[in-house]
Amino acid sequence: MPLVRPFQAIAYDLSAGPDVTPLIAPPYDVVDEEMRARLLARSEHNIVAVDLPEGSPDPAAPDSRYRRAAEIWRAWLETGVLRRDASPAFYVLEQSWEQDGRPKARLALFAAVRLHAFDEGVIVPHERTLPKAIADRLALTRACSANLSPVFGLYSDPAGEADAVIRASVGAAPMLEAASDDGTHARVWPIRDHRAVAALQQVLAHKQVFIADGHHRYTVALAYRDERRAADAAAGIAAQDPAYDYVLMALVNMDDPELTVMATHRIARAAGGFDASIFLESLVRQFEVSPVERGDARPLESLDRPGFIVALPSGEAWLAALKRDVDLDEAIPLPVSMHWKSLDVAVLQELVLRPLLGIHPDEPQTLDRLSFVKDTAAAFDVPGGDVAFILRPTRMDQLKAVALAGETMPQKSTYFHPKLPTGLLFYDLS
Repeated sequence: MPLVRPFQAIAYDLSAGPDVTPLIAPPYDVVDEEMRARLLARSEHNIVAVDLPEGSPDPAAPDSRYRRAAEIWRAWLETGVLRRDASPAFYVLEQSWEQDGRPKARLALFAAVRLHAFDEGVIVPHERTLPKAIADRLALTRACSANLSPVFGLYSDPAGEADAVIRASVGAAPMLEAASDDGTHARVWPIRDHRAVAALQQVLAHKQVFIADGHHRYTVALAYRDERRAADAAAGIAAQDPAYDYVLMALVNMDDPELTVMATHRIARAAGGFDASIFLESLVRQFEVSPVERGDARPLESLDRPGFIVALPSGEAWLAALKRDVDLDEAIPLPVSMHWKSLDVAVLQELVLRPLLGIHPDEPQTLDRLSFVKDTAAAFDVPGGDVAFILRPTRMDQLKAVALAGETMPQKSTYFHPKLPTGLLFYDLS
């Protein structure tokens, strides 16, 4: 069986033109109530109406948010707000934006990707998942029988074989396009030529896929597949290569130099009163600490060992570099690889957040004292916290090494820019 296959996408009605800007949204986990209201003000058909529906979070409640999502989804299909594409295809997504004053672009391939359990080593995770988010997305998937947003997957193709086929398949006029609020422009083209489809299937047939973003969505897809298999078996149905054996993915070549990984910085709050002098005294036991200018993250670039910048609301900031005589095997006595122990985010989690601030993912009740900021300048302001930690981006070679070791990084270890918008294409699971 091929790893990837074309699919008959569901998309917004494009009879009025290809621009679906008023209808798309960022991924559900970055949309707050204020943003949701703003998106719905653009169009009542914005995808957040389904992806983040109103109502009770209890699936059994009469006013269940999932029942409401299903009603809206069915109504949009019945009234033509959403339409099924004419025939199965792969779909090329080009996202273009400007970074540091120069234009950048990234290509992705929308495909139905065959589901594999993580222990099979075909689809490889790199971050932990949270049960609460999985329960929410699983209930929504059951309600709509569709993937509303793609999993972001990475594959290694240093020779650019898949990219060559993809680029050759892009025409002049896109099937659809949209502009995101962050200035990213998206364009989508279908690939229906059977030779191009076959070539892509051949190139990708034996690739490992590393999940860049969407671990919860992939985990949900596995759970939904298993539910549907059990239901079919109980009903005596022998489904042949069913849609639910696949998940919607946007696949990107991890060897593409335009692939942009950014850091996610941490803002921490102490359980009780925070004493900066005591905190710094504890920090210097394992870290070399030197002052830096507020707002200046450049000192991180020259580090040749794990480290980060520590910032206080007072405006003081320090570069903290792990002391060279610290043995990470002794300092982090966990049954994990040195690849994992050498991550900046892992060193921060195990040597600072846990012992000095009492924050750790193994103690979920402590995580409400940890928040995340993507903007470096904002992190230096320590919004709503006692101390901020400004980090370097996790490198692609680090992600790959940890994932191949069968390990998962701490939450939000990577931030791939730009995000994949929700609302371009949908995958029917029914």
